Amino acid sequence: MAKKRTKSKKPTPAKKRVSPKRSKQNKIILGSLLIVLSIALFFSFMSYYFTWQEDQSILEQFNDRNAQASNLLNKFGASVSHFFMYKGFGLASFVFPLLLAITGLYLFLGLPAKGLVSKWIWGLIGIIWTSIALGFFAIEQPLLGGLIGFEMNDFLQDYTGKIGVFLLLVFVLMVILVRLFNFTPEGLAQFFRSQKKQLKSELGKKEPAPGMLSEDGSIELSTEDDIPVTVDTYTHKNDIPPLQQEAGLDVNLPEEEVPDIDLKVEKVTEEKEEKDIKADQLVKDFGEFDPKLELGNYKFPSLDLLDQHGATGGITINQEELEENKNRIVSTLKNYKIGIAQIKATIGPTVTLYEIVPEAGIRISKIKNLEDDIALSLAALGIRIIAPIPGKGTIGIEVPNKNATIVSMRSVIASKKFQNAEMELPIAFGKTISNETFVVDLAKMPHMLMAGATGQGKSVGLNAVLTSLLYKKHPAEVKFILVDPKKVELTLYNKIERHFLAKLPDSEDAIITDNTKVINTLNSLCIEMDNRYELLKLAMVRNIKEYNVKFKARKLNPHDGHKFLPYIVLVIDEFADLIMTAGKEVETPIARLAQLARAIGIHLIIATQRPSVNVITGIIKANFPARIAFRVTSKIDSRTILDTQGADQLIGRGDMLFTQGNDVTRLQCAFVDTPEVGKITEYIGSQRAYPDAHLLPEYVGEESGTGIDYDISDRDSMFREAAEVIVTAQQGSASLIQRKLKLGYNRAGRIIDQLEAAGIVGPFEGSKARQVLVPDIIALDQLLENEIN
Repeated sequence: MAKKRTKSKKPTPAKKRVSPKRSKQNKIILGSLLIVLSIALFFSFMSYYFTWQEDQSILEQFNDRNAQASNLLNKFGASVSHFFMYKGFGLASFVFPLLLAITGLYLFLGLPAKGLVSKWIWGLIGIIWTSIALGFFAIEQPLLGGLIGFEMNDFLQDYTGKIGVFLLLVFVLMVILVRLFNFTPEGLAQFFRSQKKQLKSELGKKEPAPGMLSEDGSIELSTEDDIPVTVDTYTHKNDIPPLQQEAGLDVNLPEEEVPDIDLKVEKVTEEKEEKDIKADQLVKDFGEFDPKLELGNYKFPSLDLLDQHGATGGITINQEELEENKNRIVSTLKNYKIGIAQIKATIGPTVTLYEIVPEAGIRISKIKNLEDDIALSLAALGIRIIAPIPGKGTIGIEVPNKNATIVSMRSVIASKKFQNAEMELPIAFGKTISNETFVVDLAKMPHMLMAGATGQGKSVGLNAVLTSLLYKKHPAEVKFILVDPKKVELTLYNKIERHFLAKLPDSEDAIITDNTKVINTLNSLCIEMDNRYELLKLAMVRNIKEYNVKFKARKLNPHDGHKFLPYIVLVIDEFADLIMTAGKEVETPIARLAQLARAIGIHLIIATQRPSVNVITGIIKANFPARIAFRVTSKIDSRTILDTQGADQLIGRGDMLFTQGNDVTRLQCAFVDTPEVGKITEYIGSQRAYPDAHLLPEYVGEESGTGIDYDISDRDSMFREAAEVIVTAQQGSASLIQRKLKLGYNRAGRIIDQLEAAGIVGPFEGSKARQVLVPDIIALDQLLENEIN
């Protein structure tokens, strides 16, 4: 038999679809129109009942512009009202504006249209029933039921008479009550029963108790729901005791008289401490403390400072490329006898994810081992296989797009997900494979490790982090400590030194480029951490968020050393260089901060080029659950940073993997160029700022803290008081003197050096408190007297 030729079907052109944005705009416009129309109809109908006689002659002069009607909406209102109220349904016509208003609100607010059709159906039924009912009961008032109500009554009475029309109205009313208001006879009986009970209680009559004998000897059982019914169960029907009744037995159960005693209820009020009462009064008089008040006129950067890189219309879909890649994936797997039951593509800005469902009996590891073969068939760089995709019963094959789309920082910052993010420290990294904006909270990470080879996007990633925080946080809420061993990557942020940066008291530049200053800064941060934990302990709170809430509510006294605590974000651009030059001196304070600093609002972001194990040690990795990997050179580096491979298969230029201890997410990092960062910092730096950068606690290293002798005459005037504070507390720290004597940290540090020279406290021991060498006040007095003598 000759084979029939099958005509090749031409691909039908895709129907032109309305974009979701345009559809939403159309719904808002149509909804607004219906709401306005409903208001106009309502006022027209209201006015018609007062002006209909005056406007009768105007109805015939509608086209005459000089003719004016008395209706609130002039001739339009008079004619529309005449049509609906007189020729239509009378008073029932007021339901039409209500239905139009409800429909308009549904469209305007974007609510699902489920249930809207039923509202219209029941509304129309109610209009018709009301019109007929008004026409039936008020025949001489045609305006009440309208012409339709009058004619319908006349028509129905010709066939059924008045009784038939009345019964029909009652039946339709019953249908409406049952279907719309869940009317039941039981509910009606319950209503009358409750009314009867209430009436009896008001008249002072007593009802027989449930299960008690009434006057005629019958037993009344309560059927109210609030009284439990206990049912005794028996294992065998022979166990049921027989009902015995003695003849002539007269049962009289005496009623117990309950004395009528008034119950007095006293309201229990929670007792407040005196300081809480004072705090509430301060808040009532002055309001909560506002840390932003000093820079109350500060303006956040605008979106105009960011450029719109790449195409503005979003991702372009190349249908031919999708079809070609699909065919190559299917044919490659078919060559290895792997069948595919289903395949789906998700297009992202840089990568397209092909989700495949293999046929039954196919081993996942077999597909995983074909990574290089699939990459060869597709002739593409950076093929990554996810087998299986977490949470799905599919296998993912990520294939780079031939024409990648740049994700601009502007599009990410402008997204609703970032603008409406209720986070302490929101960071917008970029977009996922499904083109969704990816926003995370740095405060919950709590520290982040970033790695990637040279030129793969680490510096752009750091700029994205800093830009996100600059667009979202006020200078009073967050401070940055920037460490830049390269000396060129973060210099632009010098312009916002007095707004957002923190530094050591004796430091000239806020951007730290000298490794020695890095060591001092990290140890100073450890002191700041200890000081903050001391404040949290005194405030009896667990973290910085609770502390700041309590401080804003004026429940913490600034005279006791309390102050508003901003978040501190430490950014180190090249960590490997610090480890090579400083080693343990850097690693130890970093490990301390990573372990303890989360609760007091100090967060670390560390970037490095090569994530080798001698740079990123086990202690550091354990305390940095959030990891970002740009393209690295080997699988070993990928496993070091992510604990899994995949970072070596990235395609570069901002292509990155993010993990927070669970799943690995592939992202395209948002691109923010150096000129854009310059414009943002210039805009912020041109505004009114604080007198100086945020000062960290002064740190005195071993080389400058020991072996210094002070003359007695050069001692500070508060030396004696400071010595007594230290000896009494048996804790040698400058922060203790600072809090107790209300001194600045520089002066407290000099007093500590004088106390060391006098032999009252021991030498410097890193971030630990110094040892106190004098046991009590008596020994202190003897020591100081011996010095004078």
